[in-house]
Amino acid sequence: MSDKTNVSDKNNMSGKNKVGLLVLALVSVADLLTPVLTDGEHPPMEIAIGAAVIGLVSLVLVGLAWQGKRWPLAPLITLRLASALLAVPAFFASDVPTAAVAAAGVGVAATIFGVVAVLLPSRELAGVR
Repeated sequence: MSDKTNVSDKNNMSGKNKVGLLVLALVSVADLLTPVLTDGEHPPMEIAIGAAVIGLVSLVLVGLAWQGKRWPLAPLITLRLASALLAVPAFFASDVPTAAVAAAGVGVAATIFGVVAVLLPSRELAGVR
C-alpha cells in the first residue's frame, strides 16, 4: 500500500514542481563540479569544496523529493539558497573575471526560478483532480 501512496504523491506533483526540481538538480550538479572548474582563486578552493558538499546533499534531497516525499523540500530550498548566497560576493569584488560573475548570475537566477517552481502549489493543493 505504501507503493501506491508514493505513486499517488508523485502524480500530485505538478509539471512546474518537476521543472523546479530539475533546475535545482542542474545547479546542484554545477556546484558539485565547482572544485574541478575553479582556478583556486575565483572562487577560492574552500568555497568550491563547500559548494560541492552542498551540491551533493542537494542532489540526494532532489532524488527524495522526486519520489514524492515532501520532507526534503525545506532542507533542499535552504541549501540551494545558501549556495546562491555564496555566489553574491562575486558581484561586488573587483578582481572577479567576467565569466565567473556571469556564471554566478546564472546560478542565482536558476536557483530563484527553481525554488519558486518547487513552491508553486501542486495539483493536490490547488484542488485539481
